[in-house]
Amino acid sequence: MPETLRQFKAAIFQALAHPTRIAILEVLRDRELPVSVIVEQLGLEPANVSQHFAVLRSKHIVSNRKEGNQVYYAIRDPLINEVLDTMRRYFQVHIEESIQMLRETERTEMPAGVAS
Repeated sequence: MPETLRQFKAAIFQALAHPTRIAILEVLRDRELPVSVIVEQLGLEPANVSQHFAVLRSKHIVSNRKEGNQVYYAIRDPLINEVLDTMRRYFQVHIEESIQMLRETERTEMPAGVAS
């Protein structure tokens, strides 16, 4: 596999490597929505959502259009839903390992002096 293809794949996974961006894609899964609806559904600040959309746009994962004073976003290619679905199935298959990993992560992220 050519190195440029590996770098392209890594860049896509980096764009997907944030829980907020995954949440945005889940909200957009089946439909185009205005930013205001996405902000409301996710309970996030508009500036925060805007930063995440900048990453998703830069990797051509979402498309956008402006209508009046609203900006609408949609998933550019439904194949991204298949990628997320595959990762969900992978997680489910390896749920026990994943639970252990999450518990270990939780313990290491606890502030000093807090019992788990």
